[in-house]
Amino acid sequence: MKRLNLLVNGERLDVGAENLAALIAELEYPPELVATAVNERCVRAKEREATRLGEDDRVEILTPRQGG
Repeated sequence: MKRLNLLVNGERLDVGAENLAALIAELEYPPELVATAVNERCVRAKEREATRLGEDDRVEILTPRQGG
């Protein structure tokens, strides 16, 4: 399996995921509770499986927070 070097939430990671849905699973985020972006483009939940990742992509995975 090919490994990718990605910048995820500002942290450099070596991952085996080939698409955004697989990355969310590999990092053990609950897919129904996160918002995502790849290279500053928002990615809707239904598009994650089709969103292929490439070397040095910048990924943001955001979880909701309460309080204020």
